[in-house]
Amino acid sequence: MLMGVALIRTRIFDVDVYPSHALVFGSVTILITGAYLVIVGLASHVLGLLSAATNLPVKTLGVTVALAGLGILLLSEQLRQRLRFLISRHLHRPTFDYRQVWSTFTQRTRSLIDEDAFCRAVSHWVSETFSTLAVSLWRLDPATEQLTLGGSTSLPTSSPASAPTGNPEEFAKALRALKEPVNIDHSRDAWAARLREIHPSVFPTGGNRVALPLRAGDDLLGVLILGDRVSGIPFSAEDFDLLKCAADQIASGLLGLQLSRQRVRSKEMEAFQTMSAFFVHDLKNTASTLSLTLRNLQQHFSDPAFREDALRAVGKSAQHLNDLIARLTRLRQEWRVSATPGNLVSVTDSALEAAGQDPRVQVKKEFTEVPPVLVDAVQMEKVIVNLVLNSRDAMPEGGQIRVSTSHQPPWGVVAVTDQGCGMSPDFVRLSLFRPFQTTKRNGLGIGMFHSKTIIDAHGGRMEVETAPGQGTTIRVYLPLAPIS
Repeated sequence: MLMGVALIRTRIFDVDVYPSHALVFGSVTILITGAYLVIVGLASHVLGLLSAATNLPVKTLGVTVALAGLGILLLSEQLRQRLRFLISRHLHRPTFDYRQVWSTFTQRTRSLIDEDAFCRAVSHWVSETFSTLAVSLWRLDPATEQLTLGGSTSLPTSSPASAPTGNPEEFAKALRALKEPVNIDHSRDAWAARLREIHPSVFPTGGNRVALPLRAGDDLLGVLILGDRVSGIPFSAEDFDLLKCAADQIASGLLGLQLSRQRVRSKEMEAFQTMSAFFVHDLKNTASTLSLTLRNLQQHFSDPAFREDALRAVGKSAQHLNDLIARLTRLRQEWRVSATPGNLVSVTDSALEAAGQDPRVQVKKEFTEVPPVLVDAVQMEKVIVNLVLNSRDAMPEGGQIRVSTSHQPPWGVVAVTDQGCGMSPDFVRLSLFRPFQTTKRNGLGIGMFHSKTIIDAHGGRMEVETAPGQGTTIRVYLPLAPIS
């Protein structure tokens, strides 16, 4: 007993045993035969008891039928195939070093961000892993229902897309029905003939070609075709198991790259929309200023002072349009402000002049001298113009807008207050400074987002005080310039 305990503790019996196919197959055959004969013996005994009162040789007949059934069972090719599959999967030494297989796959594909490069790398990896000279990976385009060559070890990269003969939808439907690896040389279906056509065999002794679907859930991303195996060795059950696992990994990689490409395109479109919205908003403000000037031109054209203001407003609008055109040519450059010490009162007064006048709205200036602030005058004028125009839009029946400047160390503050409809706390908290969020029927929802972007770039902040039906006050805080 002590010796047995010692053997167990030293793990002397912990060895890997891989019996050969012949040994296991023979053992299983003997086991099945023995169990079968025991059952036949018991059945014969029962039949003998039942036939004791008769002269019929029922027992002899039963044994004869049983022996015939045993012969049929042992000669069954289906049984032999299932036994071979069972032995190959559970009792035979693995053909592949799976650690090395997946380590190589990961090393070759982890840094690839292009689908074509990924397909080429996968094709060569499959060729090396399964000793198969001809491997091609075809991607399925869900829009056209056609296959396009992603990568191959035997076909040229300029190989044309496989436009299936007949109905492409039927061809794609047949491919989507595939669940397991298929020997396309044994199949007589039209889709198999098409796959044989796009992946021709090169060596007459290379064995049969196998097609493997690349699936991500219920979606078919493509098909992997293997052929011309070295020495024409047929694919075993272990080969098919590894191929199915590899297909899942390849499909997962392809899906990830496709989603990444879609995300990049979405980000590019989002950036384009945001940038274009900035310019459209500036153009909208400029058009609003020109429209207001033209509306008042008929009534006050005879006033020399008004004509002078109108010409100045038109000239400033034209300059602003030229600035927009110049900015469009520099879209690839990073957007930033050029903040220098400046006079906040002068910047605010210039912005009010650029916003123009509306006879329905009275603008009241309450300016207090403020020490120099760090400000980009051009960008800050856009912020104040936007706030004033928003206040006008909030008072369609007219009213008063109060614009003030003040000094609250370490900030210079400009505030715009209106008597308009106000905003709800939820809108201010969740939507006011987000792009494309607006309460105005014809608004773009970009003005406050643009303004906050400019103020943030200055190192300042914005505060909103509002309530439905009680008007709105927006304060902009800009840092004071350091005293030299």
